Amino acid sequence: MLPILITGKSGRMGLAVAEATMANPDTVIAATHDAGEDLDAALKAAKCVIDFTMHSFSTSLVEAALRHGVPIVMGTTGHTDAELEVIRAASREIPIVHAPNFSVGVNTLFWLTQQAARILKQDTFDIEVSEMHHRHKIDAPSGTARRLLEILNEETATSYTDDIAHGRFGNIGPRKPREIGMHTLRGGDVVGDHTVMFAADGERVELTHKASSRMTFASGAVRAALWLVDKPPGLYDMQDVLGLK
Repeated sequence: MLPILITGKSGRMGLAVAEATMANPDTVIAATHDAGEDLDAALKAAKCVIDFTMHSFSTSLVEAALRHGVPIVMGTTGHTDAELEVIRAASREIPIVHAPNFSVGVNTLFWLTQQAARILKQDTFDIEVSEMHHRHKIDAPSGTARRLLEILNEETATSYTDDIAHGRFGNIGPRKPREIGMHTLRGGDVVGDHTVMFAADGERVELTHKASSRMTFASGAVRAALWLVDKPPGLYDMQDVLGLK
């Protein structure tokens, strides 16, 4: 069985990952970690670490994982450019799966969004993205929504900086031709809803994924850990794990 270290053990996702790890016959919890505890000691007991914590912890985790040669499955989002560079640099020495979402359904949504953007061209279809999460989520847009926007930017040759409209307010005038709308909702205990809409004159296509349990993400992360352990150093995502690339 694969011995796994679970960081953020007392958080919502940490608890879900622990449950998913115990439910999988091929994995076992080797160690857990919370803020203030000995990370090096926990890493010594593990062959892979699953991390859903805070972006500010990622640099410390990556540096410790490098010391012990332990692969990382990371679902943490909201990283700064400098933090992302630390992750990319580490992937040249250890294998890392870094994904904004480990749900099989959401990764299918990523693939469908790519295909739809290739067919429903922006000269005819306006594109809008919306997402909703629970009241405690701190980053906006969510990592999943950010990835959807990246896919749309890639397929439409648009820019996240110049062409994404984060909500709309006031007398903004007509919609710009290359604009992609991004709308963030927060409230209640919503696990995660994401919709990509392609709207044209006379028709509309909507791609939607709704998560009702964190276990979809946790089980996907455990699946990624099992996939990752025999891989060479590199930066992978859930599309690699699922063979969708």
